[in-house]
Amino acid sequence: MLETERLILRPLTGDDFDDYAAMLSDPEVAGGLAETVGTSPADAWRSLATFIGHREIRGYSHWALVEKATGAFVGRAGPWQPYGFPGLGVGWCLARAHWGKGYATEAGRAAVRYCFEELAAQEVISLIKPGNVRSISVAERIGHRHLRDLDYRGQSVHLYGQSA
Repeated sequence: MLETERLILRPLTGDDFDDYAAMLSDPEVAGGLAETVGTSPADAWRSLATFIGHREIRGYSHWALVEKATGAFVGRAGPWQPYGFPGLGVGWCLARAHWGKGYATEAGRAAVRYCFEELAAQEVISLIKPGNVRSISVAERIGHRHLRDLDYRGQSVHLYGQSA
């Protein structure tokens, strides 16, 4: 578990499902992700299970973001490198009610620091869907720069990143 000024970053669990499913049921939230995720409860279940399984396989994964002041589930963020991913990545996904508060930047900075300090990463990347100006802004605020565009699982994405 990690803490930032305003957030607790803890492992995602099955107990997060209702909040997680509510977050992904918003088409604007789900539609902004670089990897296609549907908006149904079954889609949310598979997504949550993927992150929990990733932690079991790799030893790290996205964390649940919990607002310290209220205990509210804010979203997820953290390190990520599933099969076929072009490097060690960090990502973020927040419920729309928490957009514009700086939480993605706060969690993204913590995730990048974790990758460099705990995982001994030489480079940390993020894949961002073209047109997702909010995520591009977060990437730039956490120190990433646009490196190149690439095709990832059949769609064009921007690859942002930074070196140690």
